[in-house]
Amino acid sequence: MGAEPRKLLQGSTGDWEVVIGLEVHAQVSSKSKLFSGSSAEYGAGPNENVSLVDAAMPGMLPVINKYCVEQAIRTGLGLNAKINTWSRFDRKNYFYPDLPQGYQISQYKDPIVGEGEIEVELEGGETIKVGIERLHLEQDAGKSIHDLAPKESYVDLNRSGVALMEIVSKPDMRTAEEGSAYFSKLRSIVRYLGTCDGNMEEGSMRADVNVSVCRAGSYEKFKETGDFKYLGTRTETKNVNSIRYVRQVIDYEARRQIEVLEGGGTIDQETRLFDVKTGTTRTMRSKEDAHDYRYFPDPDLLPLEFEQAWVDEIKASLPELPDAKKHRFMSEYGLSSYDASVLASDKASAAYFEEVAKCGDGKLASNWVTGDLFGALNKAGKDIEESPVSSAQLGELIGLIKDGTISGKIAKDVFGLMFEGEETGSPKDIVERRGLKQVTDTGAIEKVIDDIMAANPKQVEQVKEKPKTMGWFVGQVMKEMQGKANPQAVNEILKKKLGLD
Repeated sequence: MGAEPRKLLQGSTGDWEVVIGLEVHAQVSSKSKLFSGSSAEYGAGPNENVSLVDAAMPGMLPVINKYCVEQAIRTGLGLNAKINTWSRFDRKNYFYPDLPQGYQISQYKDPIVGEGEIEVELEGGETIKVGIERLHLEQDAGKSIHDLAPKESYVDLNRSGVALMEIVSKPDMRTAEEGSAYFSKLRSIVRYLGTCDGNMEEGSMRADVNVSVCRAGSYEKFKETGDFKYLGTRTETKNVNSIRYVRQVIDYEARRQIEVLEGGGTIDQETRLFDVKTGTTRTMRSKEDAHDYRYFPDPDLLPLEFEQAWVDEIKASLPELPDAKKHRFMSEYGLSSYDASVLASDKASAAYFEEVAKCGDGKLASNWVTGDLFGALNKAGKDIEESPVSSAQLGELIGLIKDGTISGKIAKDVFGLMFEGEETGSPKDIVERRGLKQVTDTGAIEKVIDDIMAANPKQVEQVKEKPKTMGWFVGQVMKEMQGKANPQAVNEILKKKLGLD
């Protein structure tokens, strides 16, 4: 059984498969750092949030932040992963100017979270399962700044010691779409859990993108044997901080590697950087293996142990997560898998939709939220939290359509007035003030229809031969009545008068 066609890339010498794994660094939402009491707040002046521990002053000892451990456990539970009640911190040794200790405190062989799995939705409604290899806690390094002076670099240690969760996937993704969708889903989960704010612009969440290519059929052999030799040599593109960029990195790296291999070259195991201006990657350094970091247990920290009862307590406090919410939206409101997935992917959007759905029609509420509202917000560059139209207002507006007070077209006009700030308050009051109530008086509609038929005898004859041209009459009536006529009544009366019923 070969690979699906969509998972194959054509080269000049045959078909290739792409294999993708992501190592996502998610900054723990906590007020203080992983091993010190310094503030972890973003936006402080250079070196304002630095304690003696963060600066690696002699004799300073790290002390674990219990809340960061709790956040890691919450995230592991949200990933359907195994929580290890015994784990250990190790020293990962390497030199860099913004790493004052000369090592990073991380977890190597004994992470706090083991294997898990999440469901990822793709465009068109298909879903895939992506395995989680592990989640471990580690401290962030500082930041080197090279653009403040022509011949000098500066070091800001504000990030030094900030708590990170590194979430490592299995090599289960096979296309750029799958890789970017996985990153998006992971962001949705941690934001729901409140364990990471997912703010990629501030560096709170970033991905190291591992890509390799192999001949068609090789991935199947890897799945059968577990032998990584079938997957080809991988490259790792560091610190990709956008869902769109993850997609671009995968597309570019896959094509680049295929060209190299088909040209008779070899792929080096290396770390690369992504240039957002050109959409290309470039070599940063050769990729280190684990033994290059000389990992060993941190002598200043005891193994991390906690009771299963604490894990159970944390599990009981978890919110409804995106997958559960998606399936509830499908069963409770009759939404399609795609619409339910779109609404459930963001906590604020899901809450907004549920408030709108109180109008009594979940499908109509979904159409308005994912269509008109999201479209207007996207055009205005606003988040749903900044929406000029509240969920209560939109719910009331949909209610006016349902009870026949206004037509769908008038509702769109009212929505536009509210969104642009030309009208405020209750949609019902706006409709009253503007005289937008739907005309349901059949006598008034009949008079307009009679006048239009009298003025257009040719069209009256034509519609008898081509009933579909009745739409022209509907348009004329609505135009004459400024969109206020009840469309159902217009259609029924026209059919009767034109002899089409």
